[in-house]
Amino acid sequence: MDHAKLLRLSTDYLAQYLRKIRACLDLLTEDQVWWRPHPRCNSVGNLLLHLRGNVSQWILGGLGGEPIKRERSLEFTADRTAPKAELLAGLGGIVERAQAVITGLGEQDLAAPRSLQGYETDGLGVVLHVVEHMSYHTGQIVFVAKQLAGEETELEFYPQRRRE
Repeated sequence: MDHAKLLRLSTDYLAQYLRKIRACLDLLTEDQVWWRPHPRCNSVGNLLLHLRGNVSQWILGGLGGEPIKRERSLEFTADRTAPKAELLAGLGGIVERAQAVITGLGEQDLAAPRSLQGYETDGLGVVLHVVEHMSYHTGQIVFVAKQLAGEETELEFYPQRRRE
């Protein structure tokens, strides 16, 4: 697979995850966005802050060269620090900027060694980490939204698969 196709797929996946997150937030109230089953669990709000921090650090900083000051622990301790529209807009803006960085990467950028959060990887590893990481937390957000929205609310991302 050529690198251009891989990068295009990566930016497409990030856009898909953002659409799923947006659909989930449309179902949740402000209180539900910050709901936690117990203090050691993350709320949807925490996950949105965490994704914003991760994408910023790994793509904007790690590949784009932007100076990023991240306070990771605050992503998980935050509680009702922003309304859901602000959380979504913040993540959306970061994803859009990250997509621009990813789109501009060349083969040398993908092969160059990188060191982030104590991990040694290369540019391709950075892109794959962010796509996988956003996928993982998007699944968590979908799970929480389905649980909180109740059975009367349908959240269906793959209607073409219903008959399988």
